[in-house]
Amino acid sequence: MRVLFWGTPEFAAPSLRALIGEGFDVAGVVTQPDKPQGRSRRLVAPMVKAIALEEKIPCFQPSTPRDPEFADMLALIEPDISVVVAYGHILPKRIIEVPRMGTLNIHASLLPALRGAAPIQAAIRWGLHETGISIMRMVPALDAGPVILQARTPILDDETYGELQLRLSELGALTLIEALTLLSLDQATEMPQDESGVSYAPKVTRYDAKVDWQLDALEISRLIRAYDHKPGAFTTRSGMDVKLFGPRVIGDAADDSGNDRIPGRVLTGHGELIVTCGRGNLRIADVQPAGRSRMTAAEWLRGRGVSAGDLLGS
Repeated sequence: MRVLFWGTPEFAAPSLRALIGEGFDVAGVVTQPDKPQGRSRRLVAPMVKAIALEEKIPCFQPSTPRDPEFADMLALIEPDISVVVAYGHILPKRIIEVPRMGTLNIHASLLPALRGAAPIQAAIRWGLHETGISIMRMVPALDAGPVILQARTPILDDETYGELQLRLSELGALTLIEALTLLSLDQATEMPQDESGVSYAPKVTRYDAKVDWQLDALEISRLIRAYDHKPGAFTTRSGMDVKLFGPRVIGDAADDSGNDRIPGRVLTGHGELIVTCGRGNLRIADVQPAGRSRMTAAEWLRGRGVSAGDLLGS
């Protein structure tokens, strides 16, 4: 089976390596152009490009996949099937239909739940106890195609986006190989999605990642874990952004006792950073003030970045 692989971030790498390792004929890799990173603005290649070059697989980096000439060029490769894993662009119908067996997509949720760009972050922020991988047939509508195979996994109580993303990338690779095997044996069943169960997880914005201390401690804990490591949930201190990591609810998250409690007020004890929330308190393990490296909350306290009684979010 000749496979045309589409992917860009680290999440896509295990699936590409699995295809190569299982002996599939990866005829080409399509990824986004190299992008400048860091203060030096040095161009950095996507991880899947590095794998393609290592394996001597033709690699294509169009600025957009909508160019008709690009579709014609892909047709010359004569792929049997395309596999898309977090490529970063919505593919037009013409591109989807280039392979004779169509195009598959690996989506990091149990469809029809959490269609869209940020299903892993949303699963944590919404407090779901389970998520998974869906292998679906791609159609022009967003994440709406029939599902060929799903794999489920629990979400751990303290799991971050980065940790869950890594687990799902590996699970996605295994599930993809199983789905392709079923297709090659003509034993795959494609199930239409139940439109009554559709929910959406849109792209994360800066507004989404800002902590609202009026929320209860458990909600804020989920928000911080949902955006760890990227883009990083943040609050403000004296007008400067401070990213927060490693939240832990202290006591009863629903405790709103005390008429004088002010959400966002800093409490300290034995070098710990504890912040009052709308209900309950939250201990923060690590912080990253703007322009500085990540550090423990204790280091931030010792450096007088914040003191007991200070108000975060202002």
